[in-house]
Amino acid sequence: MDFNGSDTLPGPRTEDHLPHTAQAAVKIVIVGGFGVGKTTMVGSVSEIRPLTTEETMTQAGIGVDDDYGSDSKTATTVAMDFGRISITEKLVLYLFGTPGQERFWFLWNGLFEGALGAVVLVDTRRLEVSFDVMGRLEEGGVPFVVAVNTFPDAPRYSVEELRTALDLGPEIPIIECDVRRRASSKDVLMTLMRFLHSIAMARALT
Repeated sequence: MDFNGSDTLPGPRTEDHLPHTAQAAVKIVIVGGFGVGKTTMVGSVSEIRPLTTEETMTQAGIGVDDDYGSDSKTATTVAMDFGRISITEKLVLYLFGTPGQERFWFLWNGLFEGALGAVVLVDTRRLEVSFDVMGRLEEGGVPFVVAVNTFPDAPRYSVEELRTALDLGPEIPIIECDVRRRASSKDVLMTLMRFLHSIAMARALT
């Protein structure tokens, strides 16, 4: 390709341009175990075409990767998912979805760096996988909210039952969601932003 001629690399699509009114950008991470819906959430809520790093699951992964007995799950995130959403005309969230397979968790430290907050996606059929996830956020000092992705065949619990099962304090928000729906995913992000604002206000008063 002749860079001095008429052939040039394509620029970003018009819809991918950052809104000219944007004044602040916040990094948010979306974490959880394998198959809880992180890639789906980023894809449903992002206003730009999301970047995904999904790879096809193969026979070599048997005994190494957790497929949770799923016949429909054929790919897994190996690095991260990335998307963007404008919460207001001035505030933009950059969304980073983490890989769910435990062998890729070494990538989490880099993704957590600079994150203002996190969404922990939970599948009530596998609550136990959430403990390590939340533990790593607590170790890194990253505030988080818990979003329960409502799979059709998953058991339903009250907020207090979930709070007890996950050993969460009363201050941490728990919200149900359907990550396939943009409005539902956006509600989760708004819950996180309100939680982060309450933390900031409490710190300002101390």
